[in-house]
Amino acid sequence: MDINCDMGESYGHFKVGNDDAIFPYIDSCNIACGFHGGDPLHIETTIKKAIAHQVRIGAHPAYPDLAGFGRRKMQIPANELKAILKYQIAALKGMTESLGGQLAYVKPHGALYNTAASSRTETAIIIEAIRSIDPQLALMGLAGSIMEKMAKEQQIPFIAEAFADRQYTQDGRLQSRQIAGAVIHDPQQSAAQVLSIVQKQQVISASNTIVPIVAQSVCIHGDNPAAVEILRAIRAVLGKS
Repeated sequence: MDINCDMGESYGHFKVGNDDAIFPYIDSCNIACGFHGGDPLHIETTIKKAIAHQVRIGAHPAYPDLAGFGRRKMQIPANELKAILKYQIAALKGMTESLGGQLAYVKPHGALYNTAASSRTETAIIIEAIRSIDPQLALMGLAGSIMEKMAKEQQIPFIAEAFADRQYTQDGRLQSRQIAGAVIHDPQQSAAQVLSIVQKQQVISASNTIVPIVAQSVCIHGDNPAAVEILRAIRAVLGKS
């Protein structure tokens, strides 16, 4: 099971997450593109670290919502949103290639991700933006979502993603962060959830129902204060050295 993490989200004097401590424990990294987090220097530094650690690199574009960390739903006309996404993906791709690396995939961030998970309109815009930059790029998105269905329909490479540190609703979506307990901070609880995804292809929702999940990658959020401890616990149960 691939383990991915949102990285490079610090900007200016604001530090988000603990990237240096996280890199040794992940296989893929979703690098912020400057619209919810990240700035040119932090982005470039993160790309260099990913290359040094031989970690697969993905672009992590968002709504233009630095103040809300990209976690607020925004109503943006389709042509404008497509341009916003192209701008971010192209920047990450160009910077990565300038350093000798290669961009492998695109994973929408925050509210954009959650909206696209159930919106054909938003997903279509994301796919169009990706195709216009590089049709070989994969789309990483919520397992079992509209994103997965549309990617398969349009023959876009898709990486089905599950979450180690988030509670699920009974319909397979992520529980709102506004609800207490939606973010998991207990390393053993996170590890148990990942093990269930790997061995049983299911998770137990917040309402105690079984939710089927077939995923190729599992995410831990870089801004989770317990991220490093959670990653260690996950690697231990998966038998990753």
